[in-house]
Amino acid sequence: MKLEQTEIREERAVLVGLITPSQNEERAKEYLDELAFLAETAGAIPKKRFFQRLDYPNPRTYVGPGKLQEIKDYIVEKEIKLVIFDDELSPKQLRNIEKELSVKLLDRTSLILEIFAIRAQTANAKTQVELAQHQYMLPRLSRLWTHLDRQKGGGVISRGMGETQIETDRRIITRRISLLKEELKQIDKQMATQRKNRGKMVRVALVGYTNVGKSTLMNLLSKSEVFAENKLFATLDTTVRKVIIDNLPFLLSDTVGFIRKLPHHLVESFKSTLDEVREADLLLHVVDISHPNFEEQLEIVTQTLKEIDPQEKPVILIFNKIDAFSYVPKEEDDLLPTKRENISLEELKKTWMAKMHDNCLFVSAREKQNIDELKELLYQKVKEIHIERYPYNDFLFQRYENE
Repeated sequence: MKLEQTEIREERAVLVGLITPSQNEERAKEYLDELAFLAETAGAIPKKRFFQRLDYPNPRTYVGPGKLQEIKDYIVEKEIKLVIFDDELSPKQLRNIEKELSVKLLDRTSLILEIFAIRAQTANAKTQVELAQHQYMLPRLSRLWTHLDRQKGGGVISRGMGETQIETDRRIITRRISLLKEELKQIDKQMATQRKNRGKMVRVALVGYTNVGKSTLMNLLSKSEVFAENKLFATLDTTVRKVIIDNLPFLLSDTVGFIRKLPHHLVESFKSTLDEVREADLLLHVVDISHPNFEEQLEIVTQTLKEIDPQEKPVILIFNKIDAFSYVPKEEDDLLPTKRENISLEELKKTWMAKMHDNCLFVSAREKQNIDELKELLYQKVKEIHIERYPYNDFLFQRYENE
């Protein structure tokens, strides 16, 4: 059974989010900013945002009935055909909302899956995306057959046909999931063999939130042309390049970017891609310091890395996009507490970052600022790992550096 792609290119959409005790208004707005970016990456055109303040999502319709009616009135008036919700919707919520709105629905998970399907280029990535799509769709099959409700007219036969078709599709998808998992096992073996064939070279992996500039840094360090774009998830397939700095070779990999509320299906499906992170000797954690909530993004990536690989590994924090950093100085008579937007870059460097010493750098990949310093630090860290692995090479390093 082939899952059809939801065609949302050039589709006008409205976005829906919640303000809850665990997600204040400021954070809810930021999440919807990101959701809008995701929608644009998939080709949709966000036209309006709806928020509702609730203690928790309505178990039937995510938002309350009054807000749902407000959304319905707007999409009917403006002829909107797509509504995107900021959280993953349950099968029950999807059915109830679709019954009320009668338009295409996406939640954050299905939107990210949509983008991954668009971005997937290799057989590996396509297999991983298809597996994640089927795992997401399996518990939601019943909503695909709501058209039978309009045909049954109260008869028992039609309802039975619908149930039979759902069960048939469930078996087909379950079988397809098993086949895809077997395919990925073979891919895992192939990739493990490729990694083994690379020998004992030091491995360095670029990690970070999506759209922080990892691929641009990859191009600068490896002098290659890895695809880089100002869109979310520009990179899906892991790219590995051999890099040489001052006659010291090592392997550098560019990995898929992380994001908040990253669907569990994707983490599981992209296991073979994330193995590059598990097997890396050194991580370069790239952070977009120009983002107003870069510290939260940093924490999300750090927590995700712990889930992927609980082992402690050396990490260099690379604060990228210093050319785009901006702040608003406080007036002298302003007695309100200092906010993040009132702190300059130099002041930031004196906070917790100062305690990291040479384990963090501030660069601009786009403007090529401080890239030589990054190469020098990278050389020193890789050399330390190399000498620890091959102690007899220490003499050769000393001789080379003294020449």
